[in-house]
Amino acid sequence: MSYYGNPSGNTTNAGNVSGGSSSQGGFYAGSNNASGSNGGYSYSQQQPQSAYGSEGSANYNTQQWQSNPPQSASQPQQHQMYSGTSLPPQPSNSNSTHHNVAQPFWNPATAATMAAVAGSISGSGGFSNDTMLDLASSAGKSFLQSGSARMIPGLESTMLTLRHYFAVDNKYVLRKMQKVLFPFLSKQWQRQEREPGTPDTPAQYDLPYLDENAPDLYVPVMSLITYVLLCAVCYGKAGQFNPEVLPDVTTKCFMTQVLEVLAIRFGFYTMQVPVPFLDLFAYTGYKYLGLALNMLVALVLGTVFALGTRAYYVTLFWTASAMAFFMLKTMAHNIPSRTAATGPKREIVVIVFAALQLATMWFMSQTKFL
Repeated sequence: MSYYGNPSGNTTNAGNVSGGSSSQGGFYAGSNNASGSNGGYSYSQQQPQSAYGSEGSANYNTQQWQSNPPQSASQPQQHQMYSGTSLPPQPSNSNSTHHNVAQPFWNPATAATMAAVAGSISGSGGFSNDTMLDLASSAGKSFLQSGSARMIPGLESTMLTLRHYFAVDNKYVLRKMQKVLFPFLSKQWQRQEREPGTPDTPAQYDLPYLDENAPDLYVPVMSLITYVLLCAVCYGKAGQFNPEVLPDVTTKCFMTQVLEVLAIRFGFYTMQVPVPFLDLFAYTGYKYLGLALNMLVALVLGTVFALGTRAYYVTLFWTASAMAFFMLKTMAHNIPSRTAATGPKREIVVIVFAALQLATMWFMSQTKFL
């Protein structure tokens, strides 16, 4: 491996300063090359005889030859080109690169390794599987709480709040569906308090799976998805399906619910009664269960007896009345008996909230292609 040049003229493997032709290898002085070379440097690794040309060449540098010994015959020739502004490639040290990489203090994959180690040593009287799994679980929770969960502002508190609205089980879902569709059969509407409230702190209530009167977001979300898919089936059955049906129906339902929640929240504000927004989204979202049932009955009876539209409105009359009664009883037990003296009367506000369910369910109905 060598760097060389020939300032005298046309010599093989040497740069031409005076204007002659130049060959592939060698050291090119681009600023003085009149033949139009690329103006850069060329670097080559060749056999010893090609590094310095003929025996009497004046370009041979003994010190350079000693510092860069020739390659052995067993090694293949390598030719590399690089521009005048870059350096030859330097040999990399894999060991130093490996030590310079910062290793994370905790890797989530360590949990699986810990579990495997626990299984291997439990038979020899060491730590049990439960101990190692508890250790891995606690380490993972500590990692999430101190790292990823706090990278986005407000994410941790939002997830902790939403967790209470999705704490449901199968029994709760069945009881809630029965309560929404057949509210006339229910006698108990008061929520169960886990910790009674004080003048300074609000009361703490049981989670949904412990109290069927607690609001949740699982039933509304699943009911909305079911209703949107049934609307898509209705459009497809009529040969009018379009991918835009899914976002259109979802947007219409969601925006209508947002306006309804804002109206109800304004009513609570005039009475100076605090209420969480998510509670209102849960209570007003139970109407999607009735809408999904309406569409399902209309599709089945419309296919069998050609009574789609008529069956839909008959079912709508029942589900809308049930939803209005459900909202009436729910709001009556959530609004305190004493409200602001300057605000509207409590009874009128409750009746208006119940009537909103009739109007919104009729507005969200999709009966065009039944």
